[in-house]
Amino acid sequence: MRTVAQAIRAALLTGEPRAKAMAAREVARDWRLGRLAAEFDVAMPDEPARPYRPELLPPGRMPKRGRGGSERARIALWHSLAHIEFVAIDLALDMAGRFGGQVGHGFVSDFLAVAADEAMHFALLDRKLKSLGSGYGDLPAHGGLWEAAAATRHDVAARLAIVPMVLEARGLDITPATRDRVRSQGDENGARILSRILDDEIRHVRFGTSHFVRLCRDSDEDPVEKWQFLLKSCFRGTLKPPFNDSARESAGLSRSFRDGIV
Repeated sequence: MRTVAQAIRAALLTGEPRAKAMAAREVARDWRLGRLAAEFDVAMPDEPARPYRPELLPPGRMPKRGRGGSERARIALWHSLAHIEFVAIDLALDMAGRFGGQVGHGFVSDFLAVAADEAMHFALLDRKLKSLGSGYGDLPAHGGLWEAAAATRHDVAARLAIVPMVLEARGLDITPATRDRVRSQGDENGARILSRILDDEIRHVRFGTSHFVRLCRDSDEDPVEKWQFLLKSCFRGTLKPPFNDSARESAGLSRSFRDGIV
């Protein structure tokens, strides 16, 4: 029987976008059905495989999206979102494969479920791009999204603090406005896609927050103090309003985490 670590590593080292999405969903399904041994016998790669397109650029070199509801601006928006979800597949797989042996079966189940969700999101967004006459890889993309994984690869608490509780939580803040703007442009299909992603991301942040809180309590640490310490030491950016407090509360990420720092 193949081990879960072997299956996750193989998915991470799959570069072609559609194949990676399918591999992530297959790993999650096989784990859920008991087809993978709960053994962590191989190491995760330092970086996942990437397709030869899109070209990855630093944030300062990313081209402007264009104005308003122009076709160029719409394609750039959906391409940016597709890239975020594509990288999110690898982030979730790496979380399960790198730290699952340390944290346990439920942790692996949660983050493989996240990986399957991200794969589904990517497929929806790539399909959306194709409906606009484009596709994933046709535009440059942000090259720094894996940096948080690299910076936290030796510490599960730091990974949870930064990836679900900062980066994914930011999606809770900005997705509703993006959805409403898309709907105002007459794109009800796009609005439904974003609503689905928002609902799933609330659950993803909840997974990350609950595992983080449990790890802190197991080591007799205050979760808020620990998160604020890791934010300062491991995150290069800053927390910026607006904050979607209702979605964050639903995800277990209360305002108390931001007290004194925002």
